[in-house]
Order: sequence, then C-alpha cells, then structure tokens
Amino acid sequence: MKKVICKVEYDTEVSELVAKKVFGAFGDADGYEESLYKTASGKFFLYTNGGAESPYKKEDIKRMSADKANEWLNVNA
Repeated sequence: MKKVICKVEYDTEVSELVAKKVFGAFGDADGYEESLYKTASGKFFLYTNGGAESPYKKEDIKRMSADKANEWLNVNA
C-alpha cells in the first residue's frame, strides 16, 4: 500500500518491515493487524488493516515519530 502524507510517500512495498502484531485470527470480524515500517530515509509508519468490527475497518497508513514507534514496539511485546 502507498499513501502520501504531508508530501511524503509511505510505501509498504519498498520500506523495511520492523515488526508486526496480529490481534485475533484470520477472518475474525474484530481481528486486526498493525505493522511497523521504516522508510529508507528513516521515517516510521504504521500500516493497519482489520475486520468489519475492528478498530481498523479498512487498510491505512499513519506516520509515526521515532519515539512513538519505539513506544509501539514496547507495548504488548
């Protein structure tokens, strides 16, 4: 997935996957996944996707600061 935020392109195809967290089983309406990526220039972003009853009803990309990315890595580790 690609998304441009504040004139910066975030792309899951060319960025490094740092970590992935899956909540629920595949096909669960309330299940979802969060994947942390790092771009070649060192920017972090979170790719999210989930079922119809999850917090992420459609796939999306959200940029993250390095501090927030580190915090995300340490939550539910």
